Amino acid sequence: MKVVVFAGGVGTRLWPLSRKNTPKQFGKIIGDKSTLQLTIDRLLPIFDRSDIFISSGAIYKDILLSQLPQIPKENFILEPEMRDVGAAVGLMTAILAKIAPNEPFIILWSDHLVKNEELFRDVLKLVGGILEKENNKVVFIGQSSRFASQNLGWIEYGKKIKDLDGFSVYEFKSFHYRPDLRTASKFHASPRHLWNPGYFGTTAGFLFSLYKKYSPEMYDKLLEIQKTWGTSDFYKTLEKIYPGLEKVSFDNLIIEKIKESQGFVVGADLGWSDVGAWESLKEALASDHEENVTRGKVLVEDCKDSLVFNYTDQMVVGIDLEQVLVINTDDVILVCPKNSVPKIKKLVNSLTGTRYEHLT
Repeated sequence: MKVVVFAGGVGTRLWPLSRKNTPKQFGKIIGDKSTLQLTIDRLLPIFDRSDIFISSGAIYKDILLSQLPQIPKENFILEPEMRDVGAAVGLMTAILAKIAPNEPFIILWSDHLVKNEELFRDVLKLVGGILEKENNKVVFIGQSSRFASQNLGWIEYGKKIKDLDGFSVYEFKSFHYRPDLRTASKFHASPRHLWNPGYFGTTAGFLFSLYKKYSPEMYDKLLEIQKTWGTSDFYKTLEKIYPGLEKVSFDNLIIEKIKESQGFVVGADLGWSDVGAWESLKEALASDHEENVTRGKVLVEDCKDSLVFNYTDQMVVGIDLEQVLVINTDDVILVCPKNSVPKIKKLVNSLTGTRYEHLT
């Protein structure tokens, strides 16, 4: 079984810590390791290093090699230009379809926290075992919901298909991306909905056939790139063809078109959190809803349900804060309510072309 870890996002929802040149997945947000390094640490007990692939941008080559010296250099697939996740997953699928078309492979993301690591590895092994027998399927991994999140995707599953190795395997029904609060509350109360971490297993041969069916133009271009894999012409061909691929999300391109009969769902309480946004990081690190989460030289008085991160030598003091985020870096101080995090990306994008573009 092989695994691909995607590490190419910019992460504007964690701005001002995460920026174009230093994205969130490379930052030491939790402890002394980056979330990318923590992701690889979770995998090494059950994956051979040669079976771990990293998808990212060429501009991050040096930091990738420095943070992950244990991964073979040839397993870093570096995009010459970012073309959204549809193209990124397509490129990795094309390569693996040439290397091992019928071997199970797992898709993971580099900016997440998983607390129940042994259970997580057990789920990955389960998914691999399912795909060994049914290689024309997609097995989605769901996280038991902890609250009615409007910022995450949700998976709906149907009837139980079977019990296997201590887990229940269900039929796949549908996806719902970032629902409104009323809908999210219904999902949270439902026994048929899970958070969607974006983790799934399949085989490269099957997934590449979906690209051929639903995006034949992209498939043909990926096929040209695939032909040069393992030769000295690979990166030259990649630089020539890849920037011309359609910029489209993987969900829109492939996931939303997967039929119920083509998918399975496995759910578990992995202790998973998407720490790609400040309010998600706060929820992941706090032991209860009202606890404050702080980092660096911080004093808080009569505060609750707030996150205060200080990356400078200056003291930051918060008084009477409730559901507030304070992020202090050398050149930017961000202060906003927790529920205003979706506006951060819009603000950062608005800085393009202005005298503050260097802050993005």
